[in-house]
Amino acid sequence: MTREAWHDVLVEQVDGFVHQRMHVVERARVTEALRRPVTRRLVVTDAGFFPAARFHARARPHGVAETILIVCVSGSGWVEVAGVRTGVGAGAVAVIPGGVPHRYEASEAAPWTIWWCHLRGTDVAELVAATGLTLERPVATLRHPERAVALLEEMVTTLERSVAAAQLVGAAGCAWKLLTQVAVDRAMPERGDPLGRAMRYIDERFDGSIRVADLAAMVGVSASHLSALFRGATGAGVLAYVTSRRMAAARQLLDSTSMRIADVAAAVGYPDPLYFSRQFRKAHEMSPSEYRELRKG
Repeated sequence: MTREAWHDVLVEQVDGFVHQRMHVVERARVTEALRRPVTRRLVVTDAGFFPAARFHARARPHGVAETILIVCVSGSGWVEVAGVRTGVGAGAVAVIPGGVPHRYEASEAAPWTIWWCHLRGTDVAELVAATGLTLERPVATLRHPERAVALLEEMVTTLERSVAAAQLVGAAGCAWKLLTQVAVDRAMPERGDPLGRAMRYIDERFDGSIRVADLAAMVGVSASHLSALFRGATGAGVLAYVTSRRMAAARQLLDSTSMRIADVAAAVGYPDPLYFSRQFRKAHEMSPSEYRELRKG
C-alpha cells in the first residue's frame, strides 16, 4: 500500500498499532455524563496509547466537538492548527481546542509514541487556558512528561475497567489533574533558569533584606524582566513572593512553637513586630495571636 493510501485510510479510521490501548466511550454515555453534576464539568470521551504509530494521521477540516490532548513519549510528528504547523517531539504536549480545524501526523522516519485523550465539559476551556497553550502556540515541552503520562495511563486503565458513572468520574479526575499538571509544569521554573535561581535565593534567605534590583542583577536579568517572570509564575511580583514565604514560615512557627509573636516576627524577617502583625492580618484576616488559637486539622 502506498504512503498516500495509508494516509487516506487513517484519516477515516484507526488502524491498530502493536500493543496499542484505546477506549472510546459510547456517545449516549457521554451525553448522559454531560448532564451529571461532576462530569458535566469534564468528561473523557476517548483515550489511548499508540506506540511507534507509523502512518498515524488525522485531518479534520471542521474540527471535532472534543478538545484533544496529545503527549509525545518518543519519536516525533506535527500538528497543524488554524493553518499553522508545529513540530511535536519527545516530551511535548499538544492541545487542540474543540471545533478548530486541524491535522496531525506522525513522522515517517521516526513515528511518535503518544498518549492521548479527548475531553468535553463546561470547564475544559478554562482548564486549557490555564495551561497557557493557545491556537497560536498549541505545543509546549513538558519538564516532567512522566507525570502527564502516568495520569493518562491511569485514565485509560480506569476507562478499560468499565464505563459506569463511577469510572467516568475517576477518568474526569485524572483529566483535571492532567490539565492542571501541565499548567503547573509550564509555570514553574527550571532550577537553573533566572526565575528558578531567584526563587531559590528567596526561599533560603527570606528572613533577610531582599532588593529586587540586587536579586535581578544576581540572576542576570533586568528588574522589570524579573518582576514579569514572577508575575507569570505566581500571579504577583517579587516582593509579594518574599512576603508569602515569610508568612508561610510564620505560620509554621506559630503552629509548632510557643515563641513570642515578636520573636516569630524577627525570625521571619520583620524587626518591627507591629509591622509584622499588620502584614499577617492583611494576608490572613486575623492577628498572629488569633491564628495561633485556631483549632487546626
